[in-house]
Amino acid sequence: MDQNRAPLLEALEQYRRLDRYGFTPPGHRQGRGTDRRVLDVLGRDPFHDDVLATSGLDDRRSSNNYLADAERLMADAVGADYAFFSTCGSSLSVKAAMMAVAGNDPGGLLLSRDSHKSIVAGLIFAGITPRWITPQWDAAHHISHPPSPSQVRDAWEKNPDAAGALIVSPSPYGTCADLAAIAGACHRRGKPLIVDEAWGAHLPFHEGLPTWAMDAGADVCVVSVHKMGMGFEQGSVFHVQGDLVDTAHLSACADLLMTTSPNVMIYSALDGWRRQMVETGHELLDTALTLVTSLRDDIEQLPDLEVLDSELLGHQASHDLDRMQVLIDVSRTGATGYQCADWLRAERSIDVGMSDHRRILATVSTADDRETTRRLLDGLEALCGAAPSFPDTPRIELPSPASLQLETVSSPREAFFGRTEMVPGAHAAGRIAAEQLTPYPPGIPVVVPGERLDAEVIGYLQSGLRAGMAVPDATDSSLDCFRVMV
Repeated sequence: MDQNRAPLLEALEQYRRLDRYGFTPPGHRQGRGTDRRVLDVLGRDPFHDDVLATSGLDDRRSSNNYLADAERLMADAVGADYAFFSTCGSSLSVKAAMMAVAGNDPGGLLLSRDSHKSIVAGLIFAGITPRWITPQWDAAHHISHPPSPSQVRDAWEKNPDAAGALIVSPSPYGTCADLAAIAGACHRRGKPLIVDEAWGAHLPFHEGLPTWAMDAGADVCVVSVHKMGMGFEQGSVFHVQGDLVDTAHLSACADLLMTTSPNVMIYSALDGWRRQMVETGHELLDTALTLVTSLRDDIEQLPDLEVLDSELLGHQASHDLDRMQVLIDVSRTGATGYQCADWLRAERSIDVGMSDHRRILATVSTADDRETTRRLLDGLEALCGAAPSFPDTPRIELPSPASLQLETVSSPREAFFGRTEMVPGAHAAGRIAAEQLTPYPPGIPVVVPGERLDAEVIGYLQSGLRAGMAVPDATDSSLDCFRVMV
């Protein structure tokens, strides 16, 4: 295929050149009706390119196949059989994949318990029974790693009737599973492997990065181009290969969840990024990997900061690591990751992608250069000087790894949609949760609907909130009370 083409971008350029005008949504008419104060901030170009996908960019039958051609080019670029674009993020894409594989299967789905909240949402929507795989917990760093192949094989022995498996890799911390061995364990049983690779859109384009899920044999792979690529927020692609997942059914499941008014700019950015990566992606990633190696070394020289690297790998840890995710342990400064993230934002206008009780995460992309990484390094150096003056924060009551694996009593769907009540935290231990409770970022639920709450997890969440943790999906934002089943 001609990878120099970008069908959606070319169609948008043609739309402009022909000066089309639609008596259709969107009602702003390419910015003609937009308030001047809005245009002063956003500019006219976003509105100029915000056109209807069907009966706009394409005709009412989509007979020009702009989107279909762009998706075929994406699949060809990365060696997948099929690719589907989503303007609703990987949160939609992973739900569609779950529904297509296990939506009406009583055997449920093998899942690592450190899955993103969007996966739990898929369990609730589709009524899928989770067959949890306990993550590999690193008690020293209080961090979870993707499951090992042996854990997946054990899970299949316990749940031979499961419809398939879903693994998150890379994790939000950049750690990666041994996907080739996990895919083999699934395929020996004739079952598909879904990989939530939201943080791995760049992986197909450079051999110095962890193995891409499709190359490792996964059947469905979901990527968020907006995370590590050059797409707009909400831009996601899911790739499919082999015959274990019905692509027509997968597309139909996505259609159930997808907006009927997709944003053409999100589609077009996905299309353009694919062309960019085919043409110059290897060179761009070469430069980025060299840059991030230097950055990691420079951060290590700063007092009281530790860049986590080889300690995340090994027998009871992760198989590989995406080093473009720079995970920094700040605990020796005496400050929490929450405090450090807040200080960098307030004092240096620098935002980091993730923070927890002892770490912050800086993500480097192909858009970064010596100037941007120097700004981060200068900010971190200033942080080291400022941290000793930070006020003491309440201590977080960290539970043991075993305590974080709550007992599953009810299905997530039954718990979420069943009869519920709010109870004070002091009386919530032993009750069955009817809500997700998710420190965000990274967005991994500590509590899933249907799990039995215990005192340790309640204490962890309440003390974490006092120390700066964000739990945005809690019914009671103060965490004084919890929603439980009646």
